[in-house]
This record gives sequence, structure tokens and C-alpha cells, in this order.
Amino acid sequence: MTGDPRFDALRAWLARVLPAPGESIAPASFDASFRRYFRVTLSHAIVLPASGERVTTLIAMDAPPPHEDCRPYVAVARLLADAAVHAPVVLAEDLTRGFLLLSDLGTRTFLSELSDATAPALYRDATSALLSWQLSSREGVLPRCDEALLQRELNLFPEWYVAKHLGIRLSDAQREVLATAFRRILDNNLAQPSVFVHRDYHSRNLMVSTPNPGVLDFQDAVYGPITYDLVSLLRDAYIAWDEEHELDWAVRYWERARDAGLRVSDDFAAFWRDFEWMGVQRQLKVLGIFARLYHRDGKDGYLADMPRVMTYLRRACGRYRELFPLTRLLDQIEARAPAVGYTF
Repeated sequence: MTGDPRFDALRAWLARVLPAPGESIAPASFDASFRRYFRVTLSHAIVLPASGERVTTLIAMDAPPPHEDCRPYVAVARLLADAAVHAPVVLAEDLTRGFLLLSDLGTRTFLSELSDATAPALYRDATSALLSWQLSSREGVLPRCDEALLQRELNLFPEWYVAKHLGIRLSDAQREVLATAFRRILDNNLAQPSVFVHRDYHSRNLMVSTPNPGVLDFQDAVYGPITYDLVSLLRDAYIAWDEEHELDWAVRYWERARDAGLRVSDDFAAFWRDFEWMGVQRQLKVLGIFARLYHRDGKDGYLADMPRVMTYLRRACGRYRELFPLTRLLDQIEARAPAVGYTF
């Protein structure tokens, strides 16, 4: 890590704030932002506040201003703890310089542990945590996921996926098709009941831990559509399941949400439609983000996941006549044979 002034500053800060001497510090993970995480091994075990757990490792976050702001992370970590959701505990902070010292949720992501045998229990635990998070929702606490935010997310698709990644300049007629589809998607998303939304509730951000799951990467949480996190979980960009499993897990969530008093539709078919339309918004966004990560940031690891996301998108769009023009547009920009018909 020579020639890295921020790492040197982080080490110096850790020397002052660690609850026990540090024996080593090594990269723990990097994500799609400018944040970096390091695992600090302590010379002896310490006891975490609140939980009373004895640990020998902690996580140091480096979130360089002005690219990142640690304050939302600290605030949302507190909200998750209040909701009894297992998230890292903030043990020390330097918000001005962008340093945090956190409890360590380990190395076992859901993605690394998911299989046909483990999926039912892991998704049950993830659903339980999601319900606890949503039931703690209060308006005015988190930024609202409003039309402007959802529109900015949708705009990533034509800007980065279509124009930059595919190198296609849309015609006026094609831009009109996209604008009409975006309007219909937004109308559905904005009509859904609002709850606390993690925004990246998927297998790379959920850790197998005790209690299960541990939840990471929550700093962008908002108050928004109730199906957002569920579709992130069940139509995950990094792992796919057949639709029979998706429906089973979605029904189980819907039944528990309805019984707990969350404002989901009494008709599962209506709830499923909202789920799919929210998925279309997210999949368009994700394709744009993955393209941007590659072309702007030089991160090519997400390219292999694009076909999975496109499969989700095309499958949902092909079911709804209002979105069928978007399916034809996808055919055109991907040089596919035109699709025919729609399901309903």
C-alpha cells in the first residue's frame, strides 16, 4: 500500500481509536463506489457494545470526501439497529476525513453460500429482516425516492448502456418509445406504498451471520416503493432462480407483510404486477450502472452479469402490453428478431 496517503492517514487514525492494538490490516472488499474496506486483526479479543460479542477483527472504512459522505451510513446503521436488523456497529468515526471503524460481519456472503439446499432458509431469514426494516418505516426520516430520483436512475440506461456500451444513437421515434415506457414505469412505481428501502438488498450485501442475515451497503437508503427491496432480492443481478422459486418466495413475503399490517395489496396478482414493474425500473438502472462501471471506472467484473439482468427485463416487459413497445426497442438495439404477441 505504498504511495497511498489516505491509507497512511487511515492507519494513523486507527492507531488512536482501536480498542486494542492492531496486529494487521488487509483489504477486505471494494465495491462499486469509491469506498474501500480493510479488515483489522486485533492483538486480543474485545467485547462489542450492546451485543456483548467477543471479536478479534474489525472493519475500517475509507470513504474519501468529496466522493463519499459517511453521515448517511452512520444514520442508516442506527435505523437498522433500532429495527433489530443486524448491521455493522459504528465504533468510531471521523466524518470530516471519511473514516469509520465498524464491527465485522465476516466473509460469508449469501452469494457464496446459496444453493438449492440453503436457499429456502437464507431467503426466509432475508425476508424476515426485510419485514423488520419495513415495519420500522417512518416518513420524513430518509430521503424520499421521488420521481426525480427514479428518473435519474432510468436515464442511466440510454446514456450508458445504449449510447456508451452499445454505441447506438436512438432515433427520435425510439426516444419517444423509451420516454413513454419510462412514464408508465414511473406511474406504477410512484403509486406503490412507501417504506424504508435499502436499495441494494441482494446476495452480495447480505452476510451469513448470527443473527442472520448481516446487512451491508445501506448508505443510500430511501423512503420509497414497497417492492423495491424484494425485487432486488429475488431478481438478483448476481444469481438467478427459476420463476417457481421467485413466486414461492414472493408469496411468502406477501402473506407475512399483509399479516404484519404493511400496505400490500390484498390481491397477490396486483402485488406481483407491482413487483415486476419495479423490477423493470431496477433492471434498466442496473444495466446503465454496470455499463458506467466498465466504461467510466474501468471495472469489467460486472459485464458477465448483464445478460442475467437483461433476461429479467425482457421477461417482465414481454408480459404487459403497455411495455411491449419497450420489448421491440430492446429487439432493435440488440439486433434480435422481433418479438411477437404479449401474455396479457
